[in-house]
Amino acid sequence: MSHNLVLELKNLTKLYKNGRGVEDISFTLAPGEVLGLLGPNGSGKTTTMKAIMGLVHPQRGTIHVCGADVMNNHEEALGHIGCLIEAPALYDYMTAEQNLQLAARFYKNIDSQRVEQVLRMVDMDKYKKDKVRSFSLGMRQRVGLAAALISNPRLLILDEPANGLDIEGMMYVRQVIKAASESGSAVLISSHLANEIQQCATKAAVMHSGRLLGMDSMDTILESYGDLEAFFLDKVGAHREGA
Repeated sequence: MSHNLVLELKNLTKLYKNGRGVEDISFTLAPGEVLGLLGPNGSGKTTTMKAIMGLVHPQRGTIHVCGADVMNNHEEALGHIGCLIEAPALYDYMTAEQNLQLAARFYKNIDSQRVEQVLRMVDMDKYKKDKVRSFSLGMRQRVGLAAALISNPRLLILDEPANGLDIEGMMYVRQVIKAASESGSAVLISSHLANEIQQCATKAAVMHSGRLLGMDSMDTILESYGDLEAFFLDKVGAHREGA
């Protein structure tokens, strides 16, 4: 793996007994890049992210995070990652602040100031003493996002980050992604909404039926297709014609 890359996937294949999963997925992420995985539910976005986290074991392929092999050096690889995959893993009986203090214990040298900082980043500092059980889905999502940011990760993985968020909440997500990218982190996000990815990604990949059908920089996509939705429809249409 190139030491300039934060993430490198080569020929990732993970197929489940029902035939779903992902097959032959390859892409890279460099510092500061934001890659948006665009595809419908069941297209393989979450499986790809779980494989990067070491939560599922692929049949074939390799995954490296900051040079560390996810399969053979899981602990080192995981130390570079902050993630929000599916519903945030939060304790209802704890406050937002207590949940983040607990998350901080898994990393070295994270103090209470960082907890305060990430709560401010997602505009949840005013609710830090409130118990999570009283939070809406969108508020939970914001606390989960704060937990993903707590270690100032080299790789930030966000699976459907706008899930349950209102317009203001989505604005904070975009601000967080932009700030992470500008600080040199690589960001991998997934969505089934083209507009959401178009607003914050530097490059986009179309996923459908477990395959990666096309990937390019956002600038090239917008120049060639006008918008990301047209790029998606073109790639999926070509795939169906060739099937």
